[in-house]
Amino acid sequence: MALLKTMPPLWRECLSSAFRLALACTIVGCVTLFAPSSISTLVPFPAFSYLTAILIIVNLATFGDALRESCLAFYVTLHTVVLAMFSLWLLGIRCLSKVATAVVVTVAAFVVVLPWPHSAHLIAKRLALGQIVVVYVVAYDNGVHTDPLMHPLGLAASTTLGVLASVVALLLPYPRLACSQMNESSKLLTKNILKRLKLLIKVICEEDKATAIGLISHTKSLVTKRTKLLSMITLYQEGMKWEMLPMKIFRPHCLSLKERLEEVETNLRGMELALTCTDAFPINILNQDLKDVLNSLEEHVTLTLKQAKQGLRGGSLTVPESNAKDITHFLQSLHTLPRTHQELHIFFVLFCAKLLYRTPLTQTPTCAQDNSKNENSLEGKEKWANWIARLRNTDFIPAIKFSLSLGLTVFMGLVYSKENGIWAGLSVAVSYVSGREATFRAANVKAHGTVLGTVYGVLGCLVCESLVTLRFLSLFPWFIFTSSLQRSQMYGPAGAISAVIGAILILGRKNYGPPSEFAMARIVDTFIGLSCSIFVDLIFWPKRASTCAKMELSQCLATLGECIESLSLGETDFGEKQRRLKMQVNELKKFVVEAEVEPNFWFLPFDSVCYDKVLGSLSKVVDLLWFGEHALKFLQQEFQRCGAYEKEDVKMLDGELEHVKELICSWIKNLEEISRMKFVEKNDNPCDLEAGKSSEWNMVSGLGEDGIEQTIGCFLQWSTIVADNLNGDEGDKELKSQVVLSLSALGFCLCACMRGTIEIEEAFLTNVTGN
Repeated sequence: MALLKTMPPLWRECLSSAFRLALACTIVGCVTLFAPSSISTLVPFPAFSYLTAILIIVNLATFGDALRESCLAFYVTLHTVVLAMFSLWLLGIRCLSKVATAVVVTVAAFVVVLPWPHSAHLIAKRLALGQIVVVYVVAYDNGVHTDPLMHPLGLAASTTLGVLASVVALLLPYPRLACSQMNESSKLLTKNILKRLKLLIKVICEEDKATAIGLISHTKSLVTKRTKLLSMITLYQEGMKWEMLPMKIFRPHCLSLKERLEEVETNLRGMELALTCTDAFPINILNQDLKDVLNSLEEHVTLTLKQAKQGLRGGSLTVPESNAKDITHFLQSLHTLPRTHQELHIFFVLFCAKLLYRTPLTQTPTCAQDNSKNENSLEGKEKWANWIARLRNTDFIPAIKFSLSLGLTVFMGLVYSKENGIWAGLSVAVSYVSGREATFRAANVKAHGTVLGTVYGVLGCLVCESLVTLRFLSLFPWFIFTSSLQRSQMYGPAGAISAVIGAILILGRKNYGPPSEFAMARIVDTFIGLSCSIFVDLIFWPKRASTCAKMELSQCLATLGECIESLSLGETDFGEKQRRLKMQVNELKKFVVEAEVEPNFWFLPFDSVCYDKVLGSLSKVVDLLWFGEHALKFLQQEFQRCGAYEKEDVKMLDGELEHVKELICSWIKNLEEISRMKFVEKNDNPCDLEAGKSSEWNMVSGLGEDGIEQTIGCFLQWSTIVADNLNGDEGDKELKSQVVLSLSALGFCLCACMRGTIEIEEAFLTNVTGN
């Protein structure tokens, strides 16, 4: 145990995953290989028991995940077994032919992968698809010797063995709990947040420009670790709900820690954006009061994060009131807006600091159970109407494509070999994904993984030909290797799972014939399955990732224009459009990642450099719009409270905001039109930008730095007038400071959006000119 603690975290994770996978496979192997025949005959499909255990454990599973997958596995098994019994009795075993088996598998697979409302988890769908393949292909293979009752029940017993083995493996020698994993990730994320906050404060207070830029680079390196930690916390959150199901009283506290850290993280990201948007170091308006308040803020956030963790353990920690008073006093003393847009970034930092200071780290947010109660309160007719509406909007094409590829795979596998045709279908079924994937890359890594695992299995049989126990033990080093393979960029989870399955199906079973012949059959069947998947993907409704990225980019620009148009001091639906833009940008990221590994064939090469630049600008604008929404909400509430909408200065400010919006939206509209021409392959079009024949770039070119300064300067002038007049009426220092910070944040967001639009234009222009 002491040796494990001294190992690097990655090695510990690999060894832990390998040990638990080996334990689960050992349990399955002991029952199927070494148990009395009276017990082993109850599990006629040991290969599927291995597959079940591997699918549940291999993706960094916890005990909560295993409980969830177990319930889902029993759920889908019940449906599959009952429907299999009924269909085999209705159709009759004699009626099953190659074509009929493929048709039945196609129809059943379509029903499983159809995106129903409240549909099952991905692992459950993979298990259901694998069960469908085993039930009907083996029934066709055995012919009249198939018992319509005992055959599906034997598959259910095999699935149950794999599920129980995975649950036991995640409990021994100590439980791998999602709670403990999430707490560990939360500690690392807290350290990451505090370290970045400390670095950002150093950047603000730094006198040397080179040192400040170096500190910003260091902060960016920590952002990568932050992204990974957030994804890990999200991964463990669902499993933690299942572990804490009997202890509902603790669930809101544990789940709220992630929400609190994410809110702190968002505000911290705003400070990073402000400092990366400028190179004006040292900051001229910096004074000793600002340095002191920033240091107090760092101490305040550190103590409140510790208090949040102590609250989860039932402890107590008091935040000194002196820090809170220092921060509040300074923020209330900000009564003057910046005069130029170059000074906006430090005011935006203070705006984020105020949000960070007011983050309710010590309060328990409302539990998600309230939402579930509201959902449960819907009448039956409303639920039915929502279900029908969602079903109408569902895209059936992915379900049709996958079911056709699985049916074609089963047919071609049976044509190649009636005895081993099952492996072609299983190779496709257990690798099902709910969304898009890079088809050719996925097929490549799956083929490599299958060959690697199969070759290792054959070599293991040659070395340990007569000793089944030693042959089985030789799997443990392979589990360690594939565990590290799973975390590699080259193979990933898909290649690792294929490698594990390829070895376990040879070394973990007996009475399947010569290993070399079975290995060749497995490799050929895998090739058949992957080829059918690629064939269906290319022939039926082909949609390349690069094409999807081109279409999604145009939609992102259109939604961005709608977001900018919704910026208003009055009531607006800006928040909903901003969230839709964020979702579209995330989709664009997925398409770009897939397109980068997609082969070009006879198509034009995908310009990943251009897309990466555009993505960077869009992501930055999305984050800034979130802060702009917060600033607008406060201004709307305050103007409505004091009846300032009827005042002339507020009307003039709103008019200036409209002017800035029109300017930005005109740029975005032109960029949207150019993106449609630029990214649609029309080589015969005389206005094709890729051929350099369009003259519309001059229409898009903006005002430049001088134009931005003049436009934002006018906005700041009217903002100053509004803030002064509001203070004259109310005489509230705290109110004026909040208005000043909100108007400054809104001005910074507008300025950053203008610069982001210019960056997108420059990315387009670089792509066209080839510079």
